[in-house]
Amino acid sequence: MLKMTHLSKVYRTEVVETYALRDFNIDVKEGEFVAVMGPSGSGKTTFLTIAGLLESFTGGEYLLDGADVSGLGDNARSKIRNEKIGFVFQSFNLIPDLNVHDNVEVPLRYRGMKSAERQQRIKESLERVGLASRMKHYPAELSGGQQQRVAIARALAGSPRLLLADEPTGNLDTQMARGVMELLEEIHREGATIVMVTHDPELAARAQRSVHIIDGQAVDIAEEPRFHAQPRRVEVAAEGGAG
Repeated sequence: MLKMTHLSKVYRTEVVETYALRDFNIDVKEGEFVAVMGPSGSGKTTFLTIAGLLESFTGGEYLLDGADVSGLGDNARSKIRNEKIGFVFQSFNLIPDLNVHDNVEVPLRYRGMKSAERQQRIKESLERVGLASRMKHYPAELSGGQQQRVAIARALAGSPRLLLADEPTGNLDTQMARGVMELLEEIHREGATIVMVTHDPELAARAQRSVHIIDGQAVDIAEEPRFHAQPRRVEVAAEGGAG
């Protein structure tokens, strides 16, 4: 579903080059739930924005759903993003002047989808997150957990092949965070591919495996080492990137 090989991202000024990602390798299979962790400034956000085609990369290869996305223009990237990728952000990114129904509808309108199909998708996605009865409410009338559920419904309405979640519980209290994680786990059990950036090891432990980003490189920690005394494999990034 998502494969980056020897990928790099360099920010350049007249006097300095800064590597946000260096020889970065990751392979996320279809149907996986992968948690991405790392200290502040490690490259997590850069990885996620590149994965979501919100930012270009400097070198290497990125295959999304089997297709090479390097060199695509803005229009092509926007089309793939709208049709294949769903986003869930820490800050919810709901439009305050639109009610729940209209917030979920926005990306569907950009697809040029017919009204009848839009309405069906909106209804189904809001029912899936338990908010069909709040369809006419505005974001300010909802709790933080409910707003995040609306954001998830908005992402799911487009039937994305890949769901990218950036600290989806970061602005929520413990109880609300638990509810959002349970919803993501349910979505994953139904077949979704999820990549979630989180700083919380307890949440990361609920994913199938974790990828730790350190200094712009990835160390892939599989699920099995959590339950065995001897780790199956941990490759050090400096010796060849992610495992």
